[in-house]
Amino acid sequence: MDEFITLNHGSGGKHSQKLIKDVFLGRFGIEEPLTDSAVLATGDSGSAWLAFTTDSYVVDPLFFPGGNIGKLAICGTINDLAVAGADPEYIAVSFIIEEGFPVADLERIAETMADEALNAGVRIVAGDTKVVGKGKCDKIFITTTGTGFLRPGREQISKGGNVREGDRLLVNGPLGNHAVAVLGARNNLSFVSGVLSDCCSLNGLIRNVLESCDEIHFMRDLTRGGLAAVLNELKDIIRKGIVINEEAVPVDESVKGLCEVLGFDPFSLANEGKILVVAGEEEYLKVLDIMLSHPAGAGSSVIGKIVRENPDHVLLNTVAGGRRIIEMPAGLQLPRIC
Repeated sequence: MDEFITLNHGSGGKHSQKLIKDVFLGRFGIEEPLTDSAVLATGDSGSAWLAFTTDSYVVDPLFFPGGNIGKLAICGTINDLAVAGADPEYIAVSFIIEEGFPVADLERIAETMADEALNAGVRIVAGDTKVVGKGKCDKIFITTTGTGFLRPGREQISKGGNVREGDRLLVNGPLGNHAVAVLGARNNLSFVSGVLSDCCSLNGLIRNVLESCDEIHFMRDLTRGGLAAVLNELKDIIRKGIVINEEAVPVDESVKGLCEVLGFDPFSLANEGKILVVAGEEEYLKVLDIMLSHPAGAGSSVIGKIVRENPDHVLLNTVAGGRRIIEMPAGLQLPRIC
């Protein structure tokens, strides 16, 4: 047990998982596998399913190329529900605001949240506001809670219960843009000024896939810890091997360049508009076509496969012709990213 909390505990990687398991799971009675939304049986017969999620947003800076903390909060909650197989419906919003925060900035954030919810077909129905003294929080923190209903047969999507050997893994576009956009805005890095956050609501894209395909076995959005964290979480859930082809993983050249300069791993960078989809081998090409036809999936790619071999590892076939293990991120590349 760690003695004190560090920024690494917010990384979405090994330290985050250890904190959750050591401190929270047993005390709260939460069972594994951990998912982005709780999927709960409802109704007298338990045949109806409700997805329920909550998340807090502390991004720095509040405004960044491609979005702001308000857009991030709405999109993040919608996406957590959608990857569970749910149709997002209702969101509650809570604000902790520092004394002296400009009302004009608060109005701008609220307007963005309202627009994003409207465009995604989701209603903001409840909220709370607290104001703390100067220096007692960093400008503004936002917490959102969302609910949505699952259609019968989708309750295993977030848990990976139907993943099998031969399934293909897909992502819906280039990785790492959100992290790089926030980093550039935070540090005034002019050479990454053209990179925009991928922050967007993905329930429309996911709905199109689920309505047309029966073999969607797992979905997860690639936020803190990025692709590397989600692949390792999936590997631990399914106890099967995963092989990824590096040349198939989309990463924009500007992001690759920054990663090479600063020593970042694009597989571990946070995203706010990217998901991993695991589809059956008979349907994955159909899934790819549907994803490519949606604006949020224009850069979609099949990146790998579920295999029988090496169930304890996620393996990467590198562009150089070798193989390496993709590890669960151990530390924090960028704090306060979402």
